[in-house]
Amino acid sequence: MKILLPILFLISLATGQTHADSIQRRTALLAEKAALESDIKKINAQIVQTDSLSRAEKKFNSQQQARQRADVERRKGEIEQLNQKLNELSAEMRREKNSIANSQFKVDNINSTRKALAAQLVVHCRKLEEFVKNGLPWDTESRAERVAVLCQDLENGAATAEEGFSRLRAIYTEEIRFGDEVQISNRSITRSSGEVINANVLRIGNQWIVYQDDAGLMYGVLLRKKGLSGKYEYIWKENLSFEERQAVKTAIDVKLSRKPPQMVLLPLSLSIGSDVF
Repeated sequence: MKILLPILFLISLATGQTHADSIQRRTALLAEKAALESDIKKINAQIVQTDSLSRAEKKFNSQQQARQRADVERRKGEIEQLNQKLNELSAEMRREKNSIANSQFKVDNINSTRKALAAQLVVHCRKLEEFVKNGLPWDTESRAERVAVLCQDLENGAATAEEGFSRLRAIYTEEIRFGDEVQISNRSITRSSGEVINANVLRIGNQWIVYQDDAGLMYGVLLRKKGLSGKYEYIWKENLSFEERQAVKTAIDVKLSRKPPQMVLLPLSLSIGSDVF
C-alpha cells in the first residue's frame, strides 16, 4: 500500500504535467491555427485583390487593345484616304504636266509659225521695197523708206508678225490707192537737160506722169527704158508733137478745173521702150 501511493502520486503528477503540456500545446496550436487562418485570410484577401487587379488589368489591356485596333483601323483608313488623295494629286499633276506640255508645244508651234510668217513678211517687204524703188518715181524715197523700216523691224524682231501683217497691209492699201488715184501737184522737176523748173505734174495712177511748166511752154512725158544694166530707168520725153502737147495741156487743165470734165486721149504710156540708151 505504501508503495502504491507514491506510484499513484507520480502518476497523478505525470498526468497533471501531461495535461498542462497538452493545454499548452493546444493553446500553441490554436494560436498557430489562428495565425495560419489570419495568414490565409490575408493571402485570400491578397488573392482577391490580385484577382481584382488582374481582372482590371485584363480589362484595361482589352480596352487598350480595342483602342489600338480601332486606332490602327482609323489610321489605315486615313492612310488609304491619303493614298487616294496622293493618287488623285498625282493624276492631276500628270494632267497639268500634259496640259503644260501641250500648251508649250502649241506656244512653240505658234512661235515657229510666227517666225515663218515674219520671214515670209520680210520677203514680201523686200519685194515691195524693190517694186517701189523701181516703180513710178513719185515720192519714192518716203514710200520706200516706210517699207524698209518695216523690213528692219521684222528682221530684228522689233515688230511682231501680227503688227508686221497689219503694217504691210496698210502699205499695200496705200500702194493700191497710189495706183488708182489721179493726182496733180506743183513741184520742181529736173528736165533731161539738167534744168530745174517749176511745173504742174500730173500723175495718173502708177502708169502715167506728164508735166507742163508754169509758162505753158515746156512739156514732158515720163517713159520707162531698160538700160544696159538690165534695170528699168525713167526719162522725160520732151520733144512732143503738137497733138501730144495739147493732150497733156488738156489733161492738166481738166484736173485743175480749168476746163470741164471730158475724155482726153493720151496716146503715150509707160510701156517699155525698145531702144537702149
